Formats: sequence, structure tokens, C-alpha cells
Amino acid sequence: MATKTKSKPIGASMQMTKQLYQQQAAKFQPKRNVLLNSLRAFWVGGTICLLGQALQNMYIYFFGFTEKTASNPTVATLIFISVLLTGLGVYDNIGQYAGAGSAVPVTGFANSIASAAIEHRSEGLVLGVGGNMFKLAGSVIVFGVVAAFIAGILKSVMNMIF
Repeated sequence: MATKTKSKPIGASMQMTKQLYQQQAAKFQPKRNVLLNSLRAFWVGGTICLLGQALQNMYIYFFGFTEKTASNPTVATLIFISVLLTGLGVYDNIGQYAGAGSAVPVTGFANSIASAAIEHRSEGLVLGVGGNMFKLAGSVIVFGVVAAFIAGILKSVMNMIF
């Protein structure tokens, strides 16, 4: 009479724990060059800010704006350039190269709205472009409004106390 042995189900010897999986996955992840990525982000973000400052100086010296009034056309010009470069497909390449450096608040925000609008244009103007372009940007707008509201309350309370 043959003895019965318990047979293991197929694949039971290949049970992978979470820790073993993370070790295996770590072997195949690309190494990140943090210093190089930081330098790229720094110089691209700095260049965008330098462009903004040059535009503001241009509006002040050539068009007679004051320092305070030159900020509005400067921001509008930066947004226009960002949306134009997004539409031409150039801003995506800048973002791939610079990472967070291309996400300077105004230009990064304009890029996120324009790229969502371009992506969903085949769905129509109202439901495609209008309905989807604020999906990512909507949370930024809500956060900004809520943060401004809280800052206003804190300032009012501080003025009442002091």
C-alpha cells in the first residue's frame, strides 16, 4: 500500500510576501539621480522666473507701467506662452526634462488646464473641453480659495487681538 503524501498546490512554493515583492521590485527600479534632477529643476524654474522678470521690466520701461500694474500683463503673457507651448507640444518636453522646475505656479497651472483641454477636445467643447479642463486645476483653485479664506480669518482675529 502506497503512503499518501500531501501534495502542495501548484504555485504554493512560490508564495511571495509583501517584503519579498518589494525587494524584487527594488532591483528593477531605475536609480534616480537626485542631484541632476534638482539642478535641472533649479535652472529651468529659474529661467522661467527670469523670463517673467524680464517681461515685467519690459512692461515697466517700454509701456510705462508701474511696478505694481506691470504684474497683471506679465502673468497674462507667461500664461499665454505656457498655453502656446503646451499646444505645440513643447511644454511636455520641458516638463520631462525639468520635472518640478517646469511647474512654476503660473506656467504649470496654465499647462495643466491647457493639456486637459487638448486631451478631451474630441468629446466636444462643452462636455469635453469645458467639463474636463478643470478636473486637475479645480482642486488647486479650491485649495487656494480655502487657504485664502483661512488666512483672512487668521488675519482678522490677529487684528482684533492686537
